[in-house]
Amino acid sequence: MESAIIAGTGIYQLPGFFFEQLVFETEYGQAFINVGKKDGFELAFLARHGLDHSTPPHKINFRANMKALQMLGVKQILATYAVGSINRDIPPASLTVLSDFLDFTSGRPLSFFEGGKSGLAHTAMDEPYCPSLSQRMQNLAPEFGLDIHPGAVYVATNGPRFETPAEIRMYAKLGGDVVGMTGIPEVVLARELNMHFAAVAYSINWAAGLEKNIEFVSSQMEVTKQKLSSLLIRTLQGRIVMTCSCEKAVMFMHAPENV
Repeated sequence: MESAIIAGTGIYQLPGFFFEQLVFETEYGQAFINVGKKDGFELAFLARHGLDHSTPPHKINFRANMKALQMLGVKQILATYAVGSINRDIPPASLTVLSDFLDFTSGRPLSFFEGGKSGLAHTAMDEPYCPSLSQRMQNLAPEFGLDIHPGAVYVATNGPRFETPAEIRMYAKLGGDVVGMTGIPEVVLARELNMHFAAVAYSINWAAGLEKNIEFVSSQMEVTKQKLSSLLIRTLQGRIVMTCSCEKAVMFMHAPENV
């Protein structure tokens, strides 16, 4: 099973798929992955907060999730994130492909390679998100009636609280376009596992301080999220020509002992 979709807030199922949930025991803990097939296409589906949205962002076991996907044989992943908009060109109810990130999380395990038996490595982040998958997704978007803003910078915060207006002003000055709580370390771990990982964010509100009142547009996003889910499936189907360096990003100083 080479393909997976990791979904965020508001996306808990995919059109046309009937999934069976598998439980994986990893060295980092348990992970729950849903697997299914449609018209011969096999797909793994992970709802990072759980299908009942019971896991807060700072409690997600990212390493167990990514290790379980690797155990399934997953090589390419598309992820979705519910975000707040910082950039006025990316208003609520719109979509954007991610191209870079700013990490303001703390206290989260950020790597599989922590020295000793787990090995030591440095991972290139010049292109955190797979450009080949990202471009394919954007090329196919018009077929689903979707307009996707290209190349946004994702600001990752710990949560579960929202950001303050002062924090948002700082993130804006640093070049942040959207803000969320789950993007890191997911993309980093995928890159450490030589996976092709691309992501699209859907905005559900303006970030703090940009408007007088924070109003969520999640109810307006239902049709868009259905179209987005279909786009993600279509993007992963068929042969994809990868012209990226995703599989060559990790530089080992000491390889893990089990490799």
